[in-house]
Parts: sequence; structure tokens; C-alpha cells
Amino acid sequence: MDDSDPDLLPEGLEDRLPRSAAAATRAMRAIQDVMHGHGYDRVLPPMIEFERSLASRMAGIQSRRMFRFVDPSSLRMMALRSDMTPQVGRIAETRLVQAPRPLRLCYSGQVLTIKGQGLDPARERLQCGAELIGVDNVAAASEIVALAIEALAAAGAHGISVDFTLPDLVDTLSEKAMPLQPGQIDAVRRELDSKDAGGLVDAGGAAYVPLLYATGEFESALARLAEIDAGGALASRIAALRQIAASLDGTARLTLDPSERHGFEYQSWFGFMLYAQGVRGAVGRGGTYRIAGEGEGEVATGFSLYPDALIDLAAASEAPQDAVFLPLGHDRETAARLRSIGWRTVAALDAADGAARLGCTHVLGANGPEPL
Repeated sequence: MDDSDPDLLPEGLEDRLPRSAAAATRAMRAIQDVMHGHGYDRVLPPMIEFERSLASRMAGIQSRRMFRFVDPSSLRMMALRSDMTPQVGRIAETRLVQAPRPLRLCYSGQVLTIKGQGLDPARERLQCGAELIGVDNVAAASEIVALAIEALAAAGAHGISVDFTLPDLVDTLSEKAMPLQPGQIDAVRRELDSKDAGGLVDAGGAAYVPLLYATGEFESALARLAEIDAGGALASRIAALRQIAASLDGTARLTLDPSERHGFEYQSWFGFMLYAQGVRGAVGRGGTYRIAGEGEGEVATGFSLYPDALIDLAAASEAPQDAVFLPLGHDRETAARLRSIGWRTVAALDAADGAARLGCTHVLGANGPEPL
């Protein structure tokens, strides 16, 4: 017999109460307005799709992290989305395949995973993002990083920092400059991710140890990366990073961790993480990637923001919003005029209703709103 409390939510899920919901709405609107202003058109994919479509659109997407079930209509396996980026890729490769490139699309919505990430138990998160489809060059990367910073700032973030990475670094170096046997590549990637110098040596990646120290403040870390050189294999990557950083013109603090791959399972040559002052953990990530399709597919550059923690911070610090109490028999035209200029109104439904009890800060009087 199920004797659980019917009012409890499952672990990792929560309700947003009025103040938090209002903060979430404002943050989403601010982010969407920035992306719209830069020419990105919004798309609204469904919460549920066939599992095959969600899991096969990009490398690194893990269907085991998705809630899956059999569709009683088609008898095919379906899944709740854990990431909206593959859905945008599907739209670009099908419904908008004939649209001119580069194609600029943006989105926002909820995503759901079977379990939380690391120390974060949340399984449902708000995801907002933008995708620049058909191009993955330095200009595209520069636009995407600048757009992500601007969108975060519009949502209320302060002290934004960006951590650059090169997700294909091991693949690039292992081809020729620092050769590895096929069986060693995954082990070297793993030890680089864990920052374990001894483990790198044991895995046959002694030549990769200097990469562990090419991290930190952008300019100094890039200088250490340039010292590694690797026969010029990194020259184009280093030049690209310099151009992207210069284009940001000091709008964010920049750092570099060239070998970081956690969270960049489907990124190609460039990736970045976004952080904000007062918010624990990353608030977004992005980079270049390839959408699976006919032939080799299509290149793209994009980012995803996860502003829940930022929203919680804003909701906790904001003051209650003014509201005007409308007594019984109030003038409806006056009330409508107040709403048209930005006031919130709360109308009495019976004689027992009062302004203070309903959380109002003003009462509609003969001369307009009067403070309590």
C-alpha cells in the first residue's frame, strides 16, 4: 500500500511561489528580449519527443538521463527532453532546412533529468539559449559569447566570468603532435578532467601534464598554453581564443582551462562556461558543435543558460511590488487606466476584503491611489 504523503513533490522538483515565479518570468523575458534584439527567432519545441530523435541528434547526448516511456499511440519509445539544444537542431535540419544560413534561433523552457548533477539535486531546470546554425568560426563564437554575457546581465547577473576550454584538445594533439594509442585517448581525457598528473603519466600521457598548468587567468594561462606549442598544432586554437577574448572588450572576467571536458560532450573545437557573482556553480555553457544529419551534418555555435539560481537570488532580495486595493463599487475606467500605466490592482470581492489583508500598498481613493 502506498502510504506516502500525497502533498510531497518528488526529490529534485519544486514549486515556484508568487515572488519566485515573478522573478523567473522577468528573467526569461529579459533574456529573450536580448536575443530577439540580436536577430534570433524564438522556437517552441514540445516537451516530449521520440527517444531516437533526442538521443541521436548530437554526439554525447545520454538517453539514460532522460525519463522514457512507450507511447500508447505509436508503441515507440518516447522521452522527456533533458536538453533543448538537440530539439533546435532537429528543427533546423527538418522544418527550417531551406532557411538561409546562418540561421539564428533561440528558445526557453523546462528540461528534466532522471537525477541531479553533482551536489545539485534539482532534476527540473529552466533552460534558455541561442543557436547560430551553419557556422562555427571565430566570428560566430565571438557573437555567441558576447550574447550570452549580455543576456545574463539583462537577467540581473553581476560579476560575470567566462571560462574558455578546447574540448577537442586531446583529439587534436593525439593525431600527430603528442601521439597516443587509440586505447589511451579516453584514459588521458579522464585524467585531464580529474587534474591528476600521476594518473596522466600512468595512462601514457606524460606529454600532456603541462596542460594541467595552463589554467587560470586568461592571459597568463594562454601564455603557458602557447609555450607548449606542440609543433604548431595549437597555433590556430590560440589565435582564435585571443580574437574571441579581444572582441569581448572587458565585459566579463576571462579564465582558461583548455583541457576541461565535463559538460562539453557534444562541443567541438571551442567551449565556455559562464559564472556569476553570488551564484554557486555555472549558470550556463556553450560552444561549437555539429548537428547530426545527412552526410556530415551541419556545424553550429550556441549557448544554454540555466538561470534558476540567479532567479532565486533575485527573488530573495527584491521588495514586494506595489498594488492598489479596489473597494467595492470602484470606478472601473479609473482602475483600467491605472493598469495601463503599470499599476497592479486587487479588487474587493466582498465587504470583508481589506487592503492590508490582501497585501496591497495603496487604496484607490477619489484622487487616485493613496498609500496605506
